[in-house]
Amino acid sequence: MFGKRGNDAGVRELPEFRPPATAQQPSRAPVPSRAPIPSREAKPSNQAPAPAISAPPKRAANVPPSTPEAPRRPDRARSESYYDTKSQVFSALIDTIDLSQLAKLDPETAREEIRDIVNDIIGIKNFAMSIAEQEELLEDICNDVLGYGPLEPLLARDDIADIMVNGSRQVYIEVNGKVEQTGIRFRDNQQLLNICQRIVSQVGRRVDESSPICDARLPDGSRVNVIAPPLAIDGAALTIRKFKKDKLTLDQLVKFGAISPEGAEVLKIIGRVRCNVVISGGTGSGKTTLLNCLTNYIDRDERVITCEDSAELQLQQPHVVRLETRPPNLEGEGEVTMRDLVKNCLRMRPERIIVGEVRGPEVFDLLQAMNTGHDGSMGTIHSNSPRECLNRVESMIAMGGFSLPQKTVREIVVGSVDIIIQAARLRDGSRRITHITEVVGMEGDVVITQDLVLYNIKGEDQNGRLIGEHVSTGIGRPAFWDRARYYGEEARLATALEAMEKRAV
Repeated sequence: MFGKRGNDAGVRELPEFRPPATAQQPSRAPVPSRAPIPSREAKPSNQAPAPAISAPPKRAANVPPSTPEAPRRPDRARSESYYDTKSQVFSALIDTIDLSQLAKLDPETAREEIRDIVNDIIGIKNFAMSIAEQEELLEDICNDVLGYGPLEPLLARDDIADIMVNGSRQVYIEVNGKVEQTGIRFRDNQQLLNICQRIVSQVGRRVDESSPICDARLPDGSRVNVIAPPLAIDGAALTIRKFKKDKLTLDQLVKFGAISPEGAEVLKIIGRVRCNVVISGGTGSGKTTLLNCLTNYIDRDERVITCEDSAELQLQQPHVVRLETRPPNLEGEGEVTMRDLVKNCLRMRPERIIVGEVRGPEVFDLLQAMNTGHDGSMGTIHSNSPRECLNRVESMIAMGGFSLPQKTVREIVVGSVDIIIQAARLRDGSRRITHITEVVGMEGDVVITQDLVLYNIKGEDQNGRLIGEHVSTGIGRPAFWDRARYYGEEARLATALEAMEKRAV
């Protein structure tokens, strides 16, 4: 069906692999470990029958390769002979199939066609392989042609938080907060760059020598960053921040110890009563995950507009408009910045504006939106503490060229931001919410804040895991009390704060 030399009947012809001509061609001895299987289909009479080959039994379509019945170790190191065999089979496959015809098929059908052709190539070239090795080779080549190559087994694992590719020979992953090296590698730097281009092209972006830095995303929302040669000296550097297939909730964060049950109750109320929230934290601290969790408590009849560099937020509300920035084209034109999106949001009748990551002058437009009738807006920012978060907001406003007095800027910040939630990744790899802090007001030129919840580290266990607890600072009536009463949540808030104080005692 997909042979480049197909006949009129539409039956796929196998590639012809002819050995060098000699005076006398010896007959090929069958491989002892391989038993012939029945052919898949009847061949037309004008075709020579294909040699009997061995193929592993096909899996059912809904059974992944990593099931307990057929355990595989996709991250283990493989021998040089395996990669040499794979290269030969892959080259023969590319010479055989018509990629333009293959692209017209759905993924499952295309995968089955490739598996069938590769099985034939292995039989004709008479590679001595065990059933397990042949199955691995089939899966790898299908991933190379249709998916993300060697990355596919890693993307299928739900326990991996980050995938870091440093050139074609080094692939690292983060599991349970710890970074470890895998045995996975790419055929060469060109294959790695091809996969990077395949990823970014799906969202209408490009990465090459003229545009060597690119942010993109996978279909599941996972964040992707690529930096290609000549900026990356040892081959393309690819970083993927994976999101779990099952979206986390605040209740699950409680089970993981990221926040106490009482603290989670306070966060639910904060999301419900339309407090303006800034989530602060370092890289990999869980800011975006926490933002996703908080948005679960937005009323389902509210119109929410999200603005992101790479669309990764996955809100569950029915009335959500998702916007994404756009880089400039080859001529350096057509760029749409985050500030352009936030400005345009104000014309779209939003009730809440969610900014995935605030990193520049768009913070001023977000603050303006927060205190002009768009209560409940949220965003994330990179900083190491609530106080530093406020300083960074001031700095980003200054970077935008706004020549405002410092006191005026601070008054805008105080009038806009209600709550700062600090997330941190601790030295043992665990992620914790370390502060829930209110922005109360100003005394002179100084912004006044007060902590509602803190995370105190007490020590570590014999395995090096940090031991700590979330404690109340004793504030029984926070500054957003009146807002909670307006939404009928004051009794629930009082109960949560009282339970937190009792736990502290």
